[in-house]
Amino acid sequence: MTSFDDYVKWRRLFHQYPEVSDYEYETTKKIRTILESYDIKILDLPLDTGLVAEVGQGEQFIAVRTDIDALPIIEQVEHDFKSTAEGVMHACGHDIHMASILAVAIKLKAMETQLNGRVRIIFQPAEEIAHGAYSITNTGALEGVKAVLGYHNYPSLAVGEFAIKQGTVTSAVDRFEITIHGKGAHAAKPEQGNDPTIVLGQLITSIQSIVSRNLSAFDQGVVTIGEVSSGNTWNVIADNAYVQGTVRTFDAEVQHLIEQRLQQICDGLAQTFDVEIELTYHKLPGAVVNDEQLTQDAIDVARNVGYNVTIMDKPLTIGEDFSGFSNQYPSVFAFIGSDSMYDLHHPKYDPNEEILRLVPDYFVAFVQKLLNE
Repeated sequence: MTSFDDYVKWRRLFHQYPEVSDYEYETTKKIRTILESYDIKILDLPLDTGLVAEVGQGEQFIAVRTDIDALPIIEQVEHDFKSTAEGVMHACGHDIHMASILAVAIKLKAMETQLNGRVRIIFQPAEEIAHGAYSITNTGALEGVKAVLGYHNYPSLAVGEFAIKQGTVTSAVDRFEITIHGKGAHAAKPEQGNDPTIVLGQLITSIQSIVSRNLSAFDQGVVTIGEVSSGNTWNVIADNAYVQGTVRTFDAEVQHLIEQRLQQICDGLAQTFDVEIELTYHKLPGAVVNDEQLTQDAIDVARNVGYNVTIMDKPLTIGEDFSGFSNQYPSVFAFIGSDSMYDLHHPKYDPNEEILRLVPDYFVAFVQKLLNE
């Protein structure tokens, strides 16, 4: 039987050898090796990275999901198990997730003959670039699933804290890119060109008015510009300017409105300044939506295994690829405290490994409850 020390060992192994999205080849091999050492079945699916394991027997089944990819971040935490991959770090805690869900698989394998159904354990790739969930669902491995269960560690919560809410729990995440095609010239002769930087200034100001002047006070949305560029020296008018940013929403109509207004602003400025403006709008993870009954079940199970449960009063503006499951199947997603001074995606993110003690108990108890209903 496994122990907390095993969970820590696995977490540190994954942490030392992180791989970015869609390149989790060695990570997948490590997961497979551990699962096979406990004689856990792995489904034969058309996946380049990631895998789905299965324990139990019978018609009904539950799915438990973890993500497995890391981020292109240079680690600034000094540990014996510091990342050995230059410029790559498990700065979102997916190493914690993998270790805890491996423990779930092994605990369930030990009680396999007592399970009233099957459990499929999803080791999902490419969460950070928002298509990994669909790589799993596109295989058909979840058709007929009774429920999909997931979690994310949360640094601002202490170990032993558990936060959840029914309905929308994270935002939809979109990315926009805008390129302004002007006409370059000597900086002393602006009349010979068509300055895209002037248009860029107007564009930035106009974009910032979308939320404040197009959404009701009762609606929620965020539009943030993250990158701006134009020209590369002081005495030349550039040919092009570029801006990219993100949109966060909780409602599909608000999401559509913001995308529409971005396009209208681009079209209007293009006509006003006689330039070409190209908008590319990428829809990334949708909002994660928790099933009402599964949320209540999660609360009950979490309290029973010893968590201090908090009901969130509003959703988070972070994105989460678990939406690829929750928009197709009954699902529930929780946030469990990992007590790090630095937040997710920070080079000094350093979760408390004590989080690994209770997470396996929570999922094992939850699976048993659902299979016995």
